[in-house]
Amino acid sequence: MLKEFVTGEISRVSFDTASRHLEVTWRSGKILAFRPVPEEVVRRLCAAPNPATYLEDRIAEEYPKVQPSKATANDSARQKLDDLFGGPHDS
Repeated sequence: MLKEFVTGEISRVSFDTASRHLEVTWRSGKILAFRPVPEEVVRRLCAAPNPATYLEDRIAEEYPKVQPSKATANDSARQKLDDLFGGPHDS
């Protein structure tokens, strides 16, 4: 499951239902990961009026923080470069 946010402090939420691994990418580029998180909690996060507050109040204090996956960290680094230099271009 992947949810992109247009506004707010959180830019993206990704969730692996098999491992119950939740990763939250902030607009600042910071990535937080938690596991195991129930799928219903992730749905509520994505539907919350203020996902950042929901994360802080309902997830950060309840579920263990873990290392983000390497793929997400690499995506975040690539996104920062794309934002800085305008993204990939065809020659």
